[in-house]
Amino acid sequence: MRSGQPLDALLDVKKELTQDISGVAAGIQQGASDLASNAKATIAKVGDNLSDLTGSKKGILLDVDGTLVISNDAHAHAWVEAFAAFGYDISFEQVRPLIGMGADQVVPRMASELSGDEGVGKQIADRRKELIIHKFGSSLSPAPGSRDLILKLKQEEFKLVVASSATSEELSVLLKAAQVDDLLEEEPITTSDDTDTSKPAPDLVQAALKKAKLDSDRAIMLGDTPYDIQAANAAGVDVIAFRCGGFDDSQLAGALAIYDNPADLLAQFERSPLKQLAASSIES
Repeated sequence: MRSGQPLDALLDVKKELTQDISGVAAGIQQGASDLASNAKATIAKVGDNLSDLTGSKKGILLDVDGTLVISNDAHAHAWVEAFAAFGYDISFEQVRPLIGMGADQVVPRMASELSGDEGVGKQIADRRKELIIHKFGSSLSPAPGSRDLILKLKQEEFKLVVASSATSEELSVLLKAAQVDDLLEEEPITTSDDTDTSKPAPDLVQAALKKAKLDSDRAIMLGDTPYDIQAANAAGVDVIAFRCGGFDDSQLAGALAIYDNPADLLAQFERSPLKQLAASSIES
């Protein structure tokens, strides 16, 4: 027994050394894996930062009402009902051409003594918002091809940013009605809450560009009203317009291109300005 003790001790030492070596090897392997993961994340971050600095990202600014969801008539009816609740007789025909503007623009155009930002004018605007959320929202339908177009834009690696004159409360209802809420939940969103002045002023478009870190010459806006075009052009952004918002081609003059709806644009994508932007390089 006494003579076997040194051998046993040596075997124990060997076992401990083997375990230590295995532990060190596992640690090295894990460390290498962590290092590779961190390096990959760092490279991606550097790439994003470089893209930001060079303005190389290509982006799409998305209007929602009339562009991704058929809602412009509903907004006009909501305005008529909201004004009537406060004793103002405003017709559908009067307010419909103004859809695409925010409340700050619509209210004083319908009643010059009112402001959409305070007093009775704000109460009217708030009433219209509630009507969209609680009455009209559930009956809205997506514009043809909205979801498929957003999927295509993401596939082409465009940076997407919402640029809507709607309020943030309305927007969640509208995006759900357009059936694209899940596709845009991680994208930057700009609403009338982000600016003091809505379309046709350029403020909303400028805010969207800033939020998405996009240069105006590397972005295109998708819209459906003359006010989208005026706002975007004033901010140096070209517009692709859709007829599904209810405005005719003469009213959409100034757009880079005009299509019936998102499905029409998607069907002609390979010949569209979007394809040209998607294919453009940093040097262009």
